[in-house]
Amino acid sequence: MPPLDQLPAAYLAVTAEKTALEQENAVLRAQIELFKRKLYGPGQSERLDRDQMLLAIAELEKLSAQADAPKPPQPVSYERQPGKARRDPTEAFAKLPVQETIVIEPEEVKAEPEAFERIGEERTFEVDVVPPKLFKREFVRPKYRRKDDASRPPVIARASARAAAGGYASAGLIAWVVVGKYLDHQPLFRQEQMLARWGAQISRQTMVEWIRLAAELAEPVYKLMRRKLLELDYIQVDETPIRYHDPSAKKGQTSQGYFWSLSAPQGDVVFAWQQTRRHACLAELIGEDYRGILQADGYEAYPAYARDREGVTWVACWAHARRKFYEAREESPAQASFVLELIGSLYADERRWDETGQTKPAARAALRQAEWAPRLKWLRQAALGLRQDMLPKSRLGLACQYLLNQWEALTAHLHHGQTRIDNNAAENTIRPTKLGMKNWLFIGHPDAGQRSAVLYSLVISCKRHGKDPLAYLRDLLTRLPAMTNRDYLDALLPSNWTPPVPA
Repeated sequence: MPPLDQLPAAYLAVTAEKTALEQENAVLRAQIELFKRKLYGPGQSERLDRDQMLLAIAELEKLSAQADAPKPPQPVSYERQPGKARRDPTEAFAKLPVQETIVIEPEEVKAEPEAFERIGEERTFEVDVVPPKLFKREFVRPKYRRKDDASRPPVIARASARAAAGGYASAGLIAWVVVGKYLDHQPLFRQEQMLARWGAQISRQTMVEWIRLAAELAEPVYKLMRRKLLELDYIQVDETPIRYHDPSAKKGQTSQGYFWSLSAPQGDVVFAWQQTRRHACLAELIGEDYRGILQADGYEAYPAYARDREGVTWVACWAHARRKFYEAREESPAQASFVLELIGSLYADERRWDETGQTKPAARAALRQAEWAPRLKWLRQAALGLRQDMLPKSRLGLACQYLLNQWEALTAHLHHGQTRIDNNAAENTIRPTKLGMKNWLFIGHPDAGQRSAVLYSLVISCKRHGKDPLAYLRDLLTRLPAMTNRDYLDALLPSNWTPPVPA
């Protein structure tokens, strides 16, 4: 890539060369057609030397093919970066506990132990796995009566509050089913088969009921997560389609629903289920009182929400704009690559500022305004010029139109230093729902959509914060049934949760 101050000249040079080649090619093709008409046209062949004409046509066709053919690649020099060092297995498995140590003595020492002295040792290891196993935990509540008055009612301890009151499922077993479905993407019929191999016949219908119980218990935590996100001045939103079984449709048919995600960088993630993609669904997710920055892609619901509400600023996603030009590379490699280089330089600056700790919103906004203004000017001029030159339905034409349509929202990042320049973090949080759908195909009932949204919110937030989702859910489902004061739910948010200390 040429230096940034030379980019406009480089772009003009590429455009001029392309135009010259196209004009030359058009002239050559016109000359070939003229010669062919003179050679093969009626009453013309006797006026021209046929052999000379064929030679001329062959030469022109050769020149035309050369004009059409891509130029041979030019040799480039570069410095090879050192490859990543292979990770030592000792470091990779350093946190695994050692459950068994086997000492292997030499045969010679076994035969004459008194003739040898130990001078050292060599240690190696292997990693093994113990398959999950089911076991029963018994609760014994002794009954007592007074010795001095047998007429009084006997006394017995109150039963512990449990997630599945009156049932046999522990918090750990319910958590295992939830994590298997929503994090490991295991459909319930596969879990049913796995549990049968481990010694228990547990039906899918029973596991569906456990999932319902877990979602209902976690509802207060889920609502608190949403409320905390909407207190921030910057949120990211995205949506993705999910099929669901509609009881009102014909047998075997599914309908289109949507998971909407609400998140913030380094914050929790909240999903919401909707059966449509109407603009009103966004208002239900965010509410009518939100004030701050809303980052999302170009779907019209997002700018419309910001336009209709004072105090809401919509900022767009540079990754979406970049993706359009990336898809246009095969069709228009030189022009698309030029735009990609410019957008890539914005990302390079963001990485550099992150690495050097320049993360305060005011400082980041000042840096963007100072360093990006010239490049954004060139980028807009390039998009305007290319849009004029290209067919509107070509990939490059569509990419330029997308960029220009969102220009105000894309450049709004200059004035809001707390934003990330793309919505990739939000897209990454919603991706597990698509991976799961490849296995379980669709949601079994519209009512199950919101239950799935609640549980996805918990497990994906745990994953984002580096917390163990299974340990978190086991603790959550153990503590929530016994809680009488919901004012202490903050400690149960995935972002705040810490594993309980073993008794």
